[in-house]
Amino acid sequence: MRGKQAPKRVIAPDVRYKSTQVAKFINYVMERGKKSVAVGIVYDAFDYIEKKTGEPGYDVFLKAIAKISPELEVRAKRIGGANYQVPIEVRPERRFTLACRWLLEAAGNRTGKPMREKLALELIDASHEEGSAFKKKEDVHRMAESNRAFAHFA
Repeated sequence: MRGKQAPKRVIAPDVRYKSTQVAKFINYVMERGKKSVAVGIVYDAFDYIEKKTGEPGYDVFLKAIAKISPELEVRAKRIGGANYQVPIEVRPERRFTLACRWLLEAAGNRTGKPMREKLALELIDASHEEGSAFKKKEDVHRMAESNRAFAHFA
């Protein structure tokens, strides 16, 4: 690795829930620098969840993130001319990042509704251990489990 490691930036908590996780999620939702649109999408999704399930949207969000955050993932490692998929533990920051990425990808792949509803439905599904994002986590864990024999290369 060359040079210095970039310093971690401190992200200000969001306005409504005073949570840095929600603020970070809003930043992931944001496209082309339109933060106000992203804030609207996330807060509308939380309101939709509250209307649909009766549970607070923020609680469903935290539950969904916890359910789809991966504990293990595989990394390709080249040893003696062969590539091995080596399972490794995932750092907490990366867990949150992957969970958000999978959530947004799964919500984006749904069709026929505005983004706030697609996101809300995906969050509800993830909190009930269903949906594409949760399936993605299960696939990653299955892959890590099947390559457990190569764990000693880590």
